[in-house]
Amino acid sequence: MTEKKLIESCLKGDSKSQKELFDLFAGKMFTLCKRYARTSQESEDMLQEAFVKVFNSLDKFSFKGSFEGWIRRIVVNTCLRYLEKEKISFDDIALVEYSSSNVIQSSAIDHLAEEELLRLIASLPDGYKMVFNLYVIEGYSHKEIAEMLGFGESTSRSQLVKARKLLKELLIQHNEIFYEKGEVG
Repeated sequence: MTEKKLIESCLKGDSKSQKELFDLFAGKMFTLCKRYARTSQESEDMLQEAFVKVFNSLDKFSFKGSFEGWIRRIVVNTCLRYLEKEKISFDDIALVEYSSSNVIQSSAIDHLAEEELLRLIASLPDGYKMVFNLYVIEGYSHKEIAEMLGFGESTSRSQLVKARKLLKELLIQHNEIFYEKGEVG
């Protein structure tokens, strides 16, 4: 079944098609939710809430552009609104000075699994993590992020700088542990 026919069947209320659509995109979107959530339960809640919005808004999809991109935007916005309910304050996140003298050895990064990298990103403070995900992974501009999160572009830039510094420090720590364990060939 083509994507268009699947969407049209969903709009007619066909539960089999709705399950097929969910199954088709849930894995990727769950991974997206995990990047914003602090716990697995939050990820599941975000995904469920997002797909309710997808199905409730399906009639608004105009078949222009990527359907997956349309779903992704709904999921990202749902994650942000979910976290907004948690009252994350960007002003409460203090900048910690990190040493730039340490060098991340490339062989440690080469051995860093995608799952481990996502875990390091997930360990960032909420504000850093949201801006990092939106800018680096999702490709939003600082202006778009500022509008989505309700603060200035300079705050978005500042959060990204802080996120990158902290992520670098986490990678350096991972590098040190990697070499202490003697896992280099």
